[in-house]
Amino acid sequence: MNRLKILVADDESRMRKLVKDFLAKSNYDVLEAADGQEALDLFYQQKDIALIVLDVMMPKIDGWQVCREVRDSSKVPIILLTARSDERDELQGFQLGVDEYITKPFSPKILVARIEAILRRTGQTGQGEVLSCGGIQMDRTAHQVLIDGEPVELSYKEFELLAYFLENKGVALSREKILNHVWDYDYFGDARTIDTHVKKLRSKMGEKGSLIKTIWGMGYKLEEDE
Repeated sequence: MNRLKILVADDESRMRKLVKDFLAKSNYDVLEAADGQEALDLFYQQKDIALIVLDVMMPKIDGWQVCREVRDSSKVPIILLTARSDERDELQGFQLGVDEYITKPFSPKILVARIEAILRRTGQTGQGEVLSCGGIQMDRTAHQVLIDGEPVELSYKEFELLAYFLENKGVALSREKILNHVWDYDYFGDARTIDTHVKKLRSKMGEKGSLIKTIWGMGYKLEEDE
């Protein structure tokens, strides 16, 4: 599956790198632009940009004008970044067709979460296909899990944990790997968090909970019974 392309336009190289690192970790390809003109050039060159993260204050062409020009020809989702928390700026952004408006400073993890929510909403995540294993079916777009045809209610983390197992079925996953992927790499919690969530997930899965195998001293593996 091709990785989605995100264009990050900001004149601060440190900010671009920070956002790029978090997006790359979430399996996105990131294009960088240091000013508004470069952002437009990349936008016109690359026909498959899934979303634009756009700073308002940039050299050559500011974010407002970039947004206007992009909207003349495209409905690509745009997240606008600004150092100002002025209501007029926010209203102007939404009038120009901006999808989200985030004030600096912000949490990169929150930005990634907003990006993923927009991509899900616009059907671009590439995760609309159903993941399945041994009677378990997951529709990531609909945020639905069926076990032997019956819906199962999972918490957000349980859902993400099961999705990670399904995406890596048959692969032994260490607790550290699971923490890094599901709880983010800067999560400093005890690895027992994994064991607690796996226990709850198995319980909700009923008999199918046995498909999540414990790899003693390492972690877990989702494996279909033969």
